[in-house]
Amino acid sequence: MAALADLKKAVSAASIPDSSNENGGGFRTVPQNLEAEQGLLGALLIDNRSLEKVGDFLKPLHFYAPAHQRIYQAIQTLIDRGQTASPVTLKSYFDKDQDLEQVGGAAYLADLAGSVISIINAEDYGRTIYELYLRRELISFGTDVINDSFTHDIDRTAHDTIEDAEAKLFKLGETGETKASFVTLRDSILVSIDNVEQAYNNKGEVTGVTTGLKDLDEKLGGLHGSDLLILAGRPSMGKTALATNMAFNAAKAYAKSGGKEGAITAFFSLEMSHDQLTTRILADQSSISSDSLRKGNISEQQFRDFAQAAHTLSQIPLYIDDTPALTIGAVRTRARRLKRQHGLGMIVIDYLQLLRGSGSRQSEQNRVLEVSEITRGLKALAKELHVPVLALSQLSRAVEQREDKRPMLSDLRESGSIEQDADVVMFVYREEYYLSREEPAQRAAEGPDKFNQRYADWQQRLQDTANTAEAVIAKQRHGPIGIVKMFFDPNYTRFGDLDKRHS
Repeated sequence: MAALADLKKAVSAASIPDSSNENGGGFRTVPQNLEAEQGLLGALLIDNRSLEKVGDFLKPLHFYAPAHQRIYQAIQTLIDRGQTASPVTLKSYFDKDQDLEQVGGAAYLADLAGSVISIINAEDYGRTIYELYLRRELISFGTDVINDSFTHDIDRTAHDTIEDAEAKLFKLGETGETKASFVTLRDSILVSIDNVEQAYNNKGEVTGVTTGLKDLDEKLGGLHGSDLLILAGRPSMGKTALATNMAFNAAKAYAKSGGKEGAITAFFSLEMSHDQLTTRILADQSSISSDSLRKGNISEQQFRDFAQAAHTLSQIPLYIDDTPALTIGAVRTRARRLKRQHGLGMIVIDYLQLLRGSGSRQSEQNRVLEVSEITRGLKALAKELHVPVLALSQLSRAVEQREDKRPMLSDLRESGSIEQDADVVMFVYREEYYLSREEPAQRAAEGPDKFNQRYADWQQRLQDTANTAEAVIAKQRHGPIGIVKMFFDPNYTRFGDLDKRHS
């Protein structure tokens, strides 16, 4: 076909240096197959139903020739509108297209349709076009990495280049990726039977990742893959301590059971450094207060206990990333990398409001939109890696203005999307914290007996709530809501079951 020859002439100008040539004088042609592009477009013009075979994964940008990109886009547009895409219906769109004029103008559409021998190979043509697009992108990707590496920017390190390269490579790998859009009811039923059978064999025990807290596990059934869980609370309520306990307990259970229970856990600590977080865990496991460890006020025996706890903990598969101000894209990249290299069964984010969005101008100007983007990204990550994602969140100050300071869903800060995207929303609440700061004072004209009774009531309430905390489950997509009471020891930042008060 004469038009094909014309296109090949244009392609011959697009070549890249052949680095494999020792003399450095050779050039290689950019990967492309114009015959496959023409064959697919012709098949689509003959039978529009062929688009069903390639429409899920093949996009206009995957074509090499600009004219073919626009033709494919126009075919898609007409078919999506319920119209017929043919050389006749497309002719008016391309009468003055400069790229098409170089190969014969609108008559080129008739040439495409007229040269088709069979439409059976439409999907094979589409796969070939997509494969060659990926190869061209990989060449461009490699060139960008080289250029970025040569650029000396004081604000940009080599690790920044590596991270960007990983993100681009993953994004490229996802482009055009196709998975089954539908699952038959029969197949879905078989999966459900397997899940119920597993739960039945566990005799009502945890079916998801354990939190190490029996009462909380019973209420939630453990932390389940693909779920986004929000753990929120006001400052000093202990949400970081609870999340740390849950992450450590899950990783410890994994190590103890040989991988049958628990999970390899990734902890993104955007607020605390990795050593501060680890010191909290060591304080809990060695039963030495965090304050004593920080100040060094420990005995020789306590130091030996500390060293023993450190040795034991070194075998626990808990991975901590304390990089500040991470983007949701960076979290996704690092989680994928960890899963590929070591495996991954659970992700903890401390905390959600310290993450950044993709950096788009719209999200940067509107914090609510940015938080919405972050929560959608975390939910998508949970589904993609099929792991539970536990994200901590701050609460608004409105809690402090109420007489009953137990949090509600409306207290979530900055975005209703947190509640919307989450499968589970739970709050950490410690009444003791507020009571200890509300010591009664004698009111004017209040008699001593009345004041003493009011003071005694306050002391009793303070005693009743000492070392207790509540996990208020305000939303659970697949289960009941309610309150789970827990034991809390502030000296060791330790949560436990209320009926097992640790010493």
